[in-house]
Amino acid sequence: MTQDTRFIDIETKLAYQEDLLQELNQVVIKMQQQIDKLELRNQMLRDNLKQIEASLPGESNPNEQPPHY
Repeated sequence: MTQDTRFIDIETKLAYQEDLLQELNQVVIKMQQQIDKLELRNQMLRDNLKQIEASLPGESNPNEQPPHY
């Protein structure tokens, strides 16, 4: 194997690695966007649940044990 052939092989491998790195970066960006959306949705659901709990009649803390325990 000549030196020129080795350089071409190394450059080819480097090009494939750079391509792969860009693809992986795009996957990470998409995943982070999905995580951000899910966190926002989760917070909205928590807020809705708190509003529903606050509007229900009854005790302020439904998990509190009655005094006879």
